[in-house]
Amino acid sequence: MSKVKAVFLDAYTLDPGDNDLSLLSDLLDLEIYPRTLVNEIIERARSCEVVITNKCKLNRVILHALPNLKFIQVAATGYNNIDIAYASENNIKVCNVAGYSTASVTQHVFAMILNYLNQTALYTNESKEGIWSYRPDFSYWHSPIEELKGKTLGLIGFGKIGQSVARVAHAFGMKVMVLKYMDLNSEDYFTVVDFDSLLQNSDIISLHAPLNASTKNIIDRNSLHKMKKQCILVNTGRGGLIDEEDLFHALRDGEIGVALLDVLNTEPPNPEHILLKLDNCFITPHQAWASLQARRQLVRLMSDNIESYLRSDANLKMVY
Repeated sequence: MSKVKAVFLDAYTLDPGDNDLSLLSDLLDLEIYPRTLVNEIIERARSCEVVITNKCKLNRVILHALPNLKFIQVAATGYNNIDIAYASENNIKVCNVAGYSTASVTQHVFAMILNYLNQTALYTNESKEGIWSYRPDFSYWHSPIEELKGKTLGLIGFGKIGQSVARVAHAFGMKVMVLKYMDLNSEDYFTVVDFDSLLQNSDIISLHAPLNASTKNIIDRNSLHKMKKQCILVNTGRGGLIDEEDLFHALRDGEIGVALLDVLNTEPPNPEHILLKLDNCFITPHQAWASLQARRQLVRLMSDNIESYLRSDANLKMVY
């Protein structure tokens, strides 16, 4: 039996050469492109029943131009790049993948925090440059090294990643506060609090909420003003959770201590982006999700979804 025709529009970040996509190509007659420009999407996907996309946006106009399309597999958790209303109206199934990067993001959160607190990269470079060799003492530091133990971590967003971060923080001896939502109740390793309490009492605030109308710019001038002066703000969620101009002013004016960001509103950013110029803002290129193990798990889960679709499995979990 012939395979279903499919296209992967933007496979590079999932597989820059170190991942195996054969699980997907074994199931599908799959054309793989590392990247696809907006004006190339329709041509590449026109004859396909299945489209796999990570960041390529499939809006109403594009979807209308794909008469054979029946299934969209998003190679990520977020699916805001798909016109879900149009897909639902036209019986186009859409699946995302959740939970594949929990360990990877958790590790990145603490990698950023620990590198900032311990300045390991700075001192490694100084040792290699000979600075340690000419110090009068066997040990030195430029500023006090702070421990995580006893500090308070505030979490905005408490899905699988937020819960994982909370457990690691608890293991470090931190106090964990979680922003209250729905019927969430306090547990042994975290306390549920309101927004103002979290902002005012956290030494570190880490963002793990989805980006939607209620969370867009949840960190703005007002919320930044309520944080501790030395607060560490971490964002590995979505850039839109933070008003970047308000954050710039808060960091520049010393209203909070530092921002550790893995995501921005526009990616890649303009080289003149205001946050790139600040000494107390550390930015990594949206890579918290991208451990090799997480990317391999993403492929496995995508192939499970596609296999369920091909079997017409009634239990296929869709996003609408």
